[in-house]
Amino acid sequence: MIDNWQARIKEAAARKAPLELRGGATKSSMGEVVQGDVIDTRAYSGVVAYEPNELVITARCGTPLSDVENLMRDAGQMLAFEAPYARFGATIGGVVAAGLSGPRRPYAGAVRDFVLGVKIIDGKGDALAFGGQVMKNVAGFDVSRLQCGAWGTLGLITEVSFKCLPLPKAQTTLQLELTAAQFLQKSAVWASQPLPISGAAWLDGVARVRLSGAAAAVKSAAEKLGGTQADESAWWADLRNQRLPFFSQANADPLWRFSVKASSPLEIDGAQSTPQLLDWSGAQRFVRASALHSDRLRTWAQAQGGHAQRLGQDSHPVSKFHPMQPAVLAIHRRMKTTFDPYGIFNIGRLFAEGS
Repeated sequence: MIDNWQARIKEAAARKAPLELRGGATKSSMGEVVQGDVIDTRAYSGVVAYEPNELVITARCGTPLSDVENLMRDAGQMLAFEAPYARFGATIGGVVAAGLSGPRRPYAGAVRDFVLGVKIIDGKGDALAFGGQVMKNVAGFDVSRLQCGAWGTLGLITEVSFKCLPLPKAQTTLQLELTAAQFLQKSAVWASQPLPISGAAWLDGVARVRLSGAAAAVKSAAEKLGGTQADESAWWADLRNQRLPFFSQANADPLWRFSVKASSPLEIDGAQSTPQLLDWSGAQRFVRASALHSDRLRTWAQAQGGHAQRLGQDSHPVSKFHPMQPAVLAIHRRMKTTFDPYGIFNIGRLFAEGS
């Protein structure tokens, strides 16, 4: 399989013919449309190595995320960043390429924090390996983490090694009736306390706080925070995978995802929006807002130290991703030239001009 992919990439590079690197295509609507012949990674599947005692798992790029999580669950472990499935068919290579994390991200870490090593094929058709399969194995520039969120523009990921964490011994969710402003205020207070929070979200006047860890710690924190305890694992799964009714409102304005400081104000400049869904203690916000206000939405997000991404499959010409700042764009282009010198990988995925 690797030899075949190398040959295809070398042939495409010689013609400067674009290629679309694709796994389950579960998150393709989150980026721009890509043109070119498809390299489908799903046939290159399987767990290469799993050492629960070493807290490390290595899998090929086409391995379904569900297979990896089921195997780890049986061993009492997890990928703590809770990568979203979006829909059935998400692959390990896509998890790294998209670099997306779920509700546990602020408390456990992002995808890049758990990637120990990757193997890729670059735009010249060379097979390269970075990082490794141990916790401390990074010297110099960390290319493994560079692949996280690159959306396949910097190479074809063929294999990934992740750090694993134990599953929590106990878990519960508290429901508290709060306004959005109260939720942000309390989240700031909770962040300064040693609480075993693994999720904090707000929607429609209800804050949900997930507690995970040792049974005694969860019990003590629940008593301290108050509210009503409930088993809402299904709700958190639906939030993780954007399957709550909020995400599928018919005839609604386009859906935007904001990644900003948790202390950012609730009013978004220039947006006539429906009620927001707040996640990550307020640092991730999903908002329904007209695409016509895109410039003001992104200006507001940037002023808050973050960015705004337009989600969904609508045909509006507004770019999906937040435009890169000149300095960041210059770095990206240098990386693109290094890893994809002939400009063939997922051209247009990050922005229309090219990636």
